[in-house]
Amino acid sequence: MAKSTAMNPGSFFSELKRRNVYKVAVAYIVAGWALSQGIAQVFPVFDISNWAIRLIVLLIIIGLPIALILAWMFEITPQGIKRTATADAMPGATRGKKQVWIYVVVIGAAISMGLFFLGRYSARSITGAAGTGISQKSIAVLPFTDLSPNRDQESFSDGMTEEILNALAHIKDLKVVGRASSFFYKGKNVSLKQIGSELGVANILEGSVRKQGEQVRITSALSRAADGLQVWSKNYNGTLTNIFDLQESCARDIAAELNVALADPSEARLVEKSTDNTQAYTLFVEAQTLVSRRVGDSLPRAIALLEEATRLDPKFGRAWAKLAVALAVEPQYASADWQTNWRAADKAAHQAIDLDSKSAEAYAALGYIDFSRRRYREMVEPAQRAVEIDANDVTANFWLANQLASTGRTVEAEAANDRALKADPGNALIVYYKATLRWRQGDSDTTLKLANRAEALGSPLAGMILCDFAWRKGDHDLAAEQFSRGFSAFRTGFSKEDLGAIYRGVYGDEAARKAALTVVARNPHDQFAGTLLLLLGEPEQSFASFEQDGVGISDAYLNWLWLPEKYARKARQHPAFQSFAKRIGLVDYWKQNRWPDVCQPVPEKGQDAFACQ
Repeated sequence: MAKSTAMNPGSFFSELKRRNVYKVAVAYIVAGWALSQGIAQVFPVFDISNWAIRLIVLLIIIGLPIALILAWMFEITPQGIKRTATADAMPGATRGKKQVWIYVVVIGAAISMGLFFLGRYSARSITGAAGTGISQKSIAVLPFTDLSPNRDQESFSDGMTEEILNALAHIKDLKVVGRASSFFYKGKNVSLKQIGSELGVANILEGSVRKQGEQVRITSALSRAADGLQVWSKNYNGTLTNIFDLQESCARDIAAELNVALADPSEARLVEKSTDNTQAYTLFVEAQTLVSRRVGDSLPRAIALLEEATRLDPKFGRAWAKLAVALAVEPQYASADWQTNWRAADKAAHQAIDLDSKSAEAYAALGYIDFSRRRYREMVEPAQRAVEIDANDVTANFWLANQLASTGRTVEAEAANDRALKADPGNALIVYYKATLRWRQGDSDTTLKLANRAEALGSPLAGMILCDFAWRKGDHDLAAEQFSRGFSAFRTGFSKEDLGAIYRGVYGDEAARKAALTVVARNPHDQFAGTLLLLLGEPEQSFASFEQDGVGISDAYLNWLWLPEKYARKARQHPAFQSFAKRIGLVDYWKQNRWPDVCQPVPEKGQDAFACQ
C-alpha cells in the first residue's frame, strides 16, 4: 500500500514556519500599513487625487496572498532566489533568511516614516510658501454652460449651478463662495488662477448642463486654481424626476475629491428633495436666477414663474420663500406698488415658514418686509431667527447689516456685513455696504479702496461715495457723473439732468442749492426725495418727506443720517430729530435693543430724550 503524502495540521504549520511564511506576513503587513500611512500624508500635498491613494491601498491588500504564496514556494538565499526544497539543504541558509527579513522590516519602516515626515514637512512648506491663507478645502462654482440643443436653457443652467453651489455650502468644512462672486465671472475671459486669487479659493468647479425635454445631463469638472489643471470630471445623466439625486451625487463626489469629511455621510442629504412636481421645480430653478439678477424685467418674470410653481405645488416651501424675497424687493427695481407687494410678500413668507420652520430665507424676508414697512421693533425677531438658522446665509446677514446700519448701530452692522462678505467676497452690493460703514467711521483710505472695488464689480451705487472723493480732488465732471449714476441705480423719477442740478446744489453755492431744492420739490413723492433734501441741508423737510407716504426702503434714507458729514450731523443734532425718531418708531426700537453708536439717552430731559454727536 502506498504511503500517504497528505500533510497533517501540525506539520503544515511547522512547514509555514520553516518556509518563513509567518515572517513574510508580518513584514508585509507592517510595511504595507506604514506605506499606506505615508502616501496618505504625501499625496494630498501634491494634489494627487484620492482615487490614486485608494488604488494603492487596494493593491497592497491584493498583494498579501501573492506574497504568502511566493514565500511558500521560494526563499531568498546568499546564492539568490531558489525553490524552497533546494534551499533547505544549504548550510547557513537559516541565518541568511532571518537577516534578510529583519532588513526588509527595518527598511520598510524607515521608508514609510520618511514619507510620513516628508508629507508633514511639505504641507507646512507649501502652506507657508503660499502665504495667502487659502484653504485647500475651498471652492468657487462658476456658472455652468448651457449646452441644450437650442441653447435656450440658460436660466435653467444658471439655476443648476446655484443648486449645486447651495448643496456644497451645506458641507461644514468646505468654504464655498457665494453666487454673486462666482457669477461675476460669467462670460469673462479670466484665468482660473486670477479667479482663485480674487475669491480666495484653491479650487474651481466648472461645468455644463444639457436639457432636452425631461432628459438632463450635468457635466462637472474640478480644477486647481493655482495652475488651472483639471483634476476630476464626471457626467451625471438622468431626468428631472431624479434631478435631486444627480445634484446629491455631484456634491458628494466633489466633497470626496477634495477630501472633505461630511458630518454624517450615511444620513444627511446635501440636496433637499423639495418637490415631486418636476414642472414646478423647473420654474423655480429658472426663477431663482432671475431674482438674483434684479435687472430689467427679471423680477416681474421671476414672480410670475414662482406664482405658477406654487400653484402647481402649494407645498413647495422653497418656492414660497423665494417668492417672498422677489415680492419684497421688486418695488425698488420695477414699477410695483409698495403696499401691495409687502402684503403679498408677507403672506408668501408665512406660507414658507408653515411648510418649513427652518427656512432662513423666509425669516430673512419677513425681517426685510418689516424693515421696509418701518416696523423696526418687529423686524428684530425674524432677522435674528434667520441668522440663527443659517449663520452663513449671505442674504440673512446682509439684510441684518442693513437693519443695524440704518438704526445707527454701525459696529454691529459691520460685523454682520463682514459675515456676508466672507461668504460672498465678490458681491458688489456687500462690498459697497462695507465701504459706507468704513466711511461712517472716518476710514477714508479703506472707504475709497472698497468703493473702487465695488464699482469694478459692477455696483453703480459706489458712485454715491466716489462722487464725494472726486469732488474733493477737484474733478467736478467725474463727481457729477458718479452722483447721477449712484442715484439712478434704483427706480427714481429724477432725470439725469435733475440729478446734475441737485449735485451742483449739494456741492455748490447757495444759489445752486436753492435751484436744486426747486427740482426736488417737483417730485416730492420720489423714494429719494427725503435723502436729497437731507444732502441739501434741509433736515426738517427731509424728515417730513420720509414720513409723508410711508413707503420706500428705509436704508435708502436712514443710512445717510449716520455719516460724519456736515449735513448728517446737522440732521441728527436738529431739535426736530427727537420727535421724528419717536414718531417713526426708532426711539422705541433703541430702548428695546441698543442705542446708536453716536447717540445716548438723556433721561433727565425726558424718558424718550437723547443726544447725538
